[in-house]
Amino acid sequence: MANTYTQIHIQFVFAVKHRRALIESNWKNEFYKYITGIIQNNQHKVIIINGVEDHIHILVGLRPTQSISDLLKEIKGSSSKWINEKGFTKMRFEWQEGYGAFSYGLSSLKNVIRYIENQEQHHAKQNFITEYIDMLHENNIAFDERYIFKDLL
Repeated sequence: MANTYTQIHIQFVFAVKHRRALIESNWKNEFYKYITGIIQNNQHKVIIINGVEDHIHILVGLRPTQSISDLLKEIKGSSSKWINEKGFTKMRFEWQEGYGAFSYGLSSLKNVIRYIENQEQHHAKQNFITEYIDMLHENNIAFDERYIFKDLL
């Protein structure tokens, strides 16, 4: 798109189905590289990706050529298939339905990057649901508690 200039930064947050602790440290880096490849193949830029056993955060420089929902559908579908084909988990790996997508201006990126870098330390003090609800509140996003990521059944 000639003469189209954008600066769109989105943090994606999504969880393993039922928030099961299935993302293991011994294959996490390979997994993040795989997701980075998906995003780059769609002409977007990964700024940082990190998470813990039950969810991930990805900060992306987004091009306006693809919808957020189409990108997330591809990331979640391809990455869960990849994990299952690699046999990294004893049970079938699936992502929870839905995701969070939060936009940030350039002046906020350093803080967001630091926040994502420090996920392990952050979650030693706060669980994912509290973190996610706090993010929704901070971004003035109305939500229905019935549709927040579900616990194990």
